[in-house]
Amino acid sequence: MTAPIGSGPGRALIAVYGLFSLAAGARAGVQIAMRFDEAPLAYSLSAFAAAVYILLTVALWRGARRLALAALGVELAGVLIVGTLSLLDPAAFPDATVWSGYGEGYLFIPLVLPLVGLYWLLRRR
Repeated sequence: MTAPIGSGPGRALIAVYGLFSLAAGARAGVQIAMRFDEAPLAYSLSAFAAAVYILLTVALWRGARRLALAALGVELAGVLIVGTLSLLDPAAFPDATVWSGYGEGYLFIPLVLPLVGLYWLLRRR
């Protein structure tokens, strides 16, 4: 029997996703409350990213492998799609999202993190 997905290095994933939940959620909350009309798409995407991070934190903590895998797929797709669109059409993103430029504002951690998470979950199968 293998250890739960939230044990060992999985705890680090839970901690990082928890931190990203707080950071992205607080950022989106302030942006939406203070200046939503300036960049509604960007701020809504940041709020969506925060929701995905919260879902991932809980799924990993609870050991919900399928939910975590699905959420990691959504996160990776979001980073790749939003990252590409933000580079191809910067005017559509007058302010950055968590996933803009493949997460460059967060040291590219949003791009690397789902890959690490997928590796962790798939190798523990």
